[in-house]
Amino acid sequence: MEKRYQVFVSSTYQDLIEARQEVMQALLELDCIPAGMELFPAADDDQWTLIKGVIDDCDYYIVIIGGRYGSLGPDGKSYTHMEYEYAVSQGKPIIAFLHKKPGKLPAEDCENKPGKLKSLDEFRKFAQKKMVKYWTTPENLGSVVSRSIIKLIKTNPAIGWVKADLLPSKESTDEILQLRKRIDTLQTEIDEQVSTAPKETAHLAQGDDEFEIHYSFKATDPDVYTSEDFGASFLATWSQIFAQVSPVMIAEATDRQLLVELNRMARNVNIDSLEADKNVPDYELEYFEVDGDDFNTIKVQLIALRLMAKSIKNRGVRDKSNHWMLTPYGESVMTQLRAIRKNGKGTTSPDPTLESVDIGKD
Repeated sequence: MEKRYQVFVSSTYQDLIEARQEVMQALLELDCIPAGMELFPAADDDQWTLIKGVIDDCDYYIVIIGGRYGSLGPDGKSYTHMEYEYAVSQGKPIIAFLHKKPGKLPAEDCENKPGKLKSLDEFRKFAQKKMVKYWTTPENLGSVVSRSIIKLIKTNPAIGWVKADLLPSKESTDEILQLRKRIDTLQTEIDEQVSTAPKETAHLAQGDDEFEIHYSFKATDPDVYTSEDFGASFLATWSQIFAQVSPVMIAEATDRQLLVELNRMARNVNIDSLEADKNVPDYELEYFEVDGDDFNTIKVQLIALRLMAKSIKNRGVRDKSNHWMLTPYGESVMTQLRAIRKNGKGTTSPDPTLESVDIGKD
């Protein structure tokens, strides 16, 4: 939306008529709205109240200081000086444009009273505590003001003014507010979903509840390259199962990748006990494979627990595999299970209990 900025132009008048004209032209060329003493035909208490109101409405304030101090207000300060102090007190972005060589100005454009000369000097010194630029001729002042205002707008962005017909209607504003409230509500719901188990899963087995996983493996005699098939099972909690498979879904995973993780889990958890079991030959144990029905049950359960979901990403026509991804809640749970805590401990590998029965040849 296109904005225009209102700039209050403060200065003495009779001695700076030409300079003010150059400044006004420069501001208009920048699509700014100049405001100043041209609006106020007289300087009195009522007009001073009006002046302060106009300064309040302006986005920026500039003052031009030449060789005159100006007409005095009730407290002995010039109205230009009072305007400047008021703009400073209101925190307006300010630039003072001081004549570089006021001593070379025509006599009629300079103060000839010692008191006002002293006040003018004090005013110049006060203005130099803020941002100042110097000028020598009205034409030079116009170009200096133009460059300075452009920079001031960039470094101190203001509210500005727009055409009334560009503003949204009351109905549009109300609708925007309602949409913002709805967005806030949805964001709150999303945050709750990330950190809290879905209510609809409360009746499902999860967390420390156990699930019996059946698997098969081969015991291979390395001397004669013959093998025997065995079947067994072990108990694992749903947290341990999810801790095993969730990391491969960070960048999405296929059925095969999930099954590889479960097969690895079956071997790592059971290998020591199997090697010590008298019912298992003292051969090389390999080719651990989780039962297909149990694998499908695990997938369904993790989906039902809202821990993972099927990816909807478009893939090549030759890719017929199912791809799985973590839900926002699943990412949160994975982090809690797998992240390393300050004591150096974390649930980095499952440690389910081996079911000692159900070991036998297939």
